[in-house]
Amino acid sequence: MPVFARVLFPLVLLTAVMPAHALLKPGAPAPGFTLPAAQAGQALTFDLAAARAAGPVVLYFYPAAYTPGCSVEAKLFADAMDDFRAAGASVVGVSGDDIGKLKKFSVSHCQGRFPVAADAGLKVAKAYDATGAFSALGFSSRVSYVISPDGHILFAHTDSGPNSHVSETLAAVRKYRQEH
Repeated sequence: MPVFARVLFPLVLLTAVMPAHALLKPGAPAPGFTLPAAQAGQALTFDLAAARAAGPVVLYFYPAAYTPGCSVEAKLFADAMDDFRAAGASVVGVSGDDIGKLKKFSVSHCQGRFPVAADAGLKVAKAYDATGAFSALGFSSRVSYVISPDGHILFAHTDSGPNSHVSETLAAVRKYRQEH
């Protein structure tokens, strides 16, 4: 393994386990954004406002494609997409990765089931308080939000491990649907 990879890989892993410094609170306005994205290997533009028009949006930030935790998280979201759709929600993953890398990741790990967006400079991650100690290296923290159709935060979750993000956001979406 090259020296660069031996240094970078542990930093990426460390980033994955470090929580965000803060989260947007339920009821807060969700910052709008439009980002280049990929789904099933195809480039597209993801627009949060357009996605919200169809129902709640699960927005999850992850440090980097192809890292162990992020790979697990993407597969878990892909496996649960039928449940999210049944609850009327869509999902988008966001990282600081470039669109070329995300085109491949959207096929291999996301199984073409939801878009992943490229947040160059982590501008959107910063707006959502989803940055941590390694944001200068282009890595966000592992943070998930559920955003209501009217543009407010319904639910916020941070956990260094990837396993709870799907169950927590799905429960929040289902609760929203029961109440609305």
